[in-house]
Amino acid sequence: MHGDDVCRKIVELGMPTRVLMLTASGDVSDRVEGLEIGADDYLPKPFAFSELIARVRALGRRTSVPLPPVLERAGIKLDPNRREVFRDGREVQLAPKEFAVLEVLMRSEGAVVSAEQLLEKAWDENTDPFTNVVRVTVMTLRRKLGSRR
Repeated sequence: MHGDDVCRKIVELGMPTRVLMLTASGDVSDRVEGLEIGADDYLPKPFAFSELIARVRALGRRTSVPLPPVLERAGIKLDPNRREVFRDGREVQLAPKEFAVLEVLMRSEGAVVSAEQLLEKAWDENTDPFTNVVRVTVMTLRRKLGSRR
């Protein structure tokens, strides 16, 4: 996978990871593009090792990345940082993929999310696009979350 794609995925998933791009592309347009897609810093080759160390330390000194907000919809509370889900105050244990699907659905804020979108955001690129795993996961989520009382 290309580094730009990795950076985009980190941003898309809202991961609190800092990204320092090390690349042979030193043109201003390449640096600007790298920063615009989500990199925190950009260091073109060749570079002095001492500069790399200083940049990594500088990234580490930055204030901590803000925690993702707790999502609340229809009696469901999802805390992405703690990886906890509550339904009407009762904790619900979810498998990692169930959690990922629920998070995508809750972040959509009521917009329709297709099975293809769920497959793209909650599974990796090696997943068979013709699988019924999304349908099964959503069905399991519905059962675990139950109806609102």
